[in-house]
Amino acid sequence: MPLNYSSLFLGLVLALLYVELIGISPGGLIVPGYFALYLDQPWRPLATIAVAFLILALYRLVSNYFILFGRRRFVFMLLTGAVLGQLWGLALPHLFSEPVGLRVIGWVVPGILASNLERQKILPTLASLILVSVLTFFLSRLFF
Repeated sequence: MPLNYSSLFLGLVLALLYVELIGISPGGLIVPGYFALYLDQPWRPLATIAVAFLILALYRLVSNYFILFGRRRFVFMLLTGAVLGQLWGLALPHLFSEPVGLRVIGWVVPGILASNLERQKILPTLASLILVSVLTFFLSRLFF
């Protein structure tokens, strides 16, 4: 599926408006737009959320031994997300016969989502992500 840049732009605008009005980030400013691109393939957003939770668990484990805050925390989560996303893609062909739908969305999306899950509470972040992603999905189908 080629990237629909108008959907990404709409997702960015809606996420920014949501943050300004509600005060909760929907998983990062670019994440809802990418999720909206793949809502017709629900296993991809679910795989991305699963990897974000793996990143969060690894961060909490590693932060007991290393000083990770601010920029270090964010870079750790982005790099861990990229590595786990690639490992996820490499491991799945050996575990399942249909791994295509279980791929992670992008290299940085899981890390950005994990960073927001750490900064904010999990439930409000995921609820906001779902709301903005679904709104972006339907509005992009309506207008583009």
